[in-house]
Amino acid sequence: MSRPIRMLFGFSLGAVLGLLVFAFAPTAPWVEPSIKYFFQPLSQVFLRMIFAAVVPLVFCSLVLGVFEMGDFKALGRISLKTMLYTIFASTASVAIGLGLVSWFKPGVGFDAAMIESAKSMPQSLQVIDNASQAKSAVQVLVELIPKNPFESAVRALDGEMLSLMVFALIFGTALLAVRNGRSGDPLIRVLESIRDVAMKIVDFAMSLAPYAIAALTFSLCARFGWGLLVKLGAYVGVVLLGLSIQQFVVFGAVLAIFARRNIWTFMGDTKEVIVTAFSTASSNATLPVSIRVADQKLRLNKKVSSFVLTVGATANQNGTALFEGVTVLFLAQVFNVDLTLMQQATVMAMSVIAGIGTAGVPGGSLPLIVIVLQSVGIPAEGIGLVLGVDRFLDMCRTVLNVMGDLVAATVIDATEDNPDQSSFA
Repeated sequence: MSRPIRMLFGFSLGAVLGLLVFAFAPTAPWVEPSIKYFFQPLSQVFLRMIFAAVVPLVFCSLVLGVFEMGDFKALGRISLKTMLYTIFASTASVAIGLGLVSWFKPGVGFDAAMIESAKSMPQSLQVIDNASQAKSAVQVLVELIPKNPFESAVRALDGEMLSLMVFALIFGTALLAVRNGRSGDPLIRVLESIRDVAMKIVDFAMSLAPYAIAALTFSLCARFGWGLLVKLGAYVGVVLLGLSIQQFVVFGAVLAIFARRNIWTFMGDTKEVIVTAFSTASSNATLPVSIRVADQKLRLNKKVSSFVLTVGATANQNGTALFEGVTVLFLAQVFNVDLTLMQQATVMAMSVIAGIGTAGVPGGSLPLIVIVLQSVGIPAEGIGLVLGVDRFLDMCRTVLNVMGDLVAATVIDATEDNPDQSSFA
């Protein structure tokens, strides 16, 4: 079997076995120890091997991507296209999400007892505490340029990835200015070697993927089953519908118009990326797989795809933007808070910004939702209502995030090859 088929098989096997355990033996004495001492360690070995390669891969890919542009004009042009596409795609995804919530109203008539229970959850209080540690916009912008790039590299997977990426862009630009045209330069060869070695480490990790994915899925399903999805079914359904519309309608149209590609063929070529993103719920963990698939399956220009995919892993998160917009309006309905048109516009703008990067807020996207909730007068404790299904929705929105990066790379690559056919040019 091919690797994507083995990964799908591992995911299916883990889900079926986990749901059977949850249904027939949820309190068996062997369940929790087997998860703690076998299934979770197996999945962590897989994830740690991938994460170990992410930082050198991100740095080398961005530096080489800038250098291989060959001139500052090409760098500026592709950077502008990437930024415009990111704003367009994130705005479209948030607009879809807000429209669906307003139409279906999944938060209307929610059970009062469940609301009170959610407010007192320790997890929701921790998310609110994380949100309180958010830095000001000015501080975030200043700290995008790191004082110590080595420190940013060490903390890249804990929220400092944007700082590392900005330093890599600065380093690559300086390298282009100093050694322009010297592709055989020893420093370039070192960076290329590090990038190749990082990709090989990922290849080693991917050989464990079917087993690790089965272990990850089993652990989740054995512990939680589908009960929480049923209780919050309308909310989950709206999020999934929004993600699907963005994936098949928006991305499908963009691919057809700008790259002359069929969305179904595109998804067939990228199925390994989809399975990895869904299983790991991490754009950074999926980045090495995305780079390899863009090169081997989609046949994209390396200098374009490496740059766009590496930047997009942090800055182009359409699924996260949609999720945050839906969640804020859902909780507004739960608490019967009638948002004005201006407040809804604020939610939309802040969700788009959240989708462009989460620097300055510990704990990922949920604290950003808390910040938006507080800005429009919705009780922040309500975040506890969605914590139970966040892991599943995180897996789903990560798929859209990484697919959005691949679509961006494909479209920008096509506009570079055929500039007269693109409105971005």
